[in-house]
Amino acid sequence: MSDKRKENIHVTPDGDEGWVNQSQGKELSRHRTKEEAEEAGREEAKEAHTELKIHKKDGVISESHSYGNDPFPPRG
Repeated sequence: MSDKRKENIHVTPDGDEGWVNQSQGKELSRHRTKEEAEEAGREEAKEAHTELKIHKKDGVISESHSYGNDPFPPRG
């Protein structure tokens, strides 16, 4: 992920074969359980400074976590 544009990492079900983490349509890692995939996905997203999108078995996004740097300080 050396591209300047940061792409999200998605934890998605892989049929009955477990879970897969992917970004830009490319497989990053494959896991037996959703929990293992989420843990690996968090580490991958932190390293890439991007967002992690966790999908349910039906493919719908259930959670989203941002590990990127905010470009602007929050308004106070």
